[in-house]
Amino acid sequence: MHIRIGTRRSQLALWQANYVKRKLEDMGHTVELVPITTTGDKITDAPLAKIGGKGLFVKEIEEALLRGDIDVAVHSLKDVPTKLPDGLTLGAITERELPYDVLISRDGQRLENLPTGAVVGTSSLRRKVQIKRMRRDLVIKDLRGNVDTRIRKLDEGQYDAIVLAYAGIRRMGWENRIVQILEDFIPAVGQGSMAVEIREDDEKIREVISLLDHRESRIRVEAERAFLEVMEGGCQVPMGAIAWLDGSRLFMKGFLSDLEGENFVEAYVEGNVEKAQLLGRELAEKILSQGGRSILESIL
Repeated sequence: MHIRIGTRRSQLALWQANYVKRKLEDMGHTVELVPITTTGDKITDAPLAKIGGKGLFVKEIEEALLRGDIDVAVHSLKDVPTKLPDGLTLGAITERELPYDVLISRDGQRLENLPTGAVVGTSSLRRKVQIKRMRRDLVIKDLRGNVDTRIRKLDEGQYDAIVLAYAGIRRMGWENRIVQILEDFIPAVGQGSMAVEIREDDEKIREVISLLDHRESRIRVEAERAFLEVMEGGCQVPMGAIAWLDGSRLFMKGFLSDLEGENFVEAYVEGNVEKAQLLGRELAEKILSQGGRSILESIL
């Protein structure tokens, strides 16, 4: 088959699309990349929480998919809303990269060793509140742009340190810049995962793309996305969740916080892997019942 892949134009997005392209070419298909500019790519001077958050990096690509201009779309899963447009589905979740955040600093200092008043860059509310809980004496400034743009701003001296996703740094080949993997931070839902979105009624494409699906990764992110679906809030609310497997058991933790990290509700669930989505919903309900509902009401 000849398969057209829709992708954003950033270096990381193109890396991800090329990863899927190589997998499909190895199966004997010919593949064409179709770069598409999204709303999120056009607006680079405002925090995601203020301009709408989730969906900003996928909407135009999904529209091209529905029109039939492309056959599949490759996304960072954390950019994909839990509710997909009618007629679209996630045909594959590729094998997940390490889902954690990382710290990159100009002087090679870890988060706990940064001097008082050091400027840390991130536009993620989820990352901001977790930084504040560790270090209220740091200055957190918004940081937007592609991975390479963010690192350039750090190197220019606009920030003393920045927090990014490990997956993006690893995929771009910049692991040598990582000072610290922030394993104590709860990641964004789906962080480290790539999604291949397809039209529901395209049986031929569905059959091909299903070969890229990684079962363990799909189970984990389906649990996390079930959590997010109950919680709602998108990028306007600091929250995160991570699920992991051990044999037939799924373990999951998540949090919800106010904007200052002062009212922070964290919870944990575990159960049979067959109940992954139920466990995700259970975790969300647990957090909401322990004070999360009032946090949401105060923010939204």
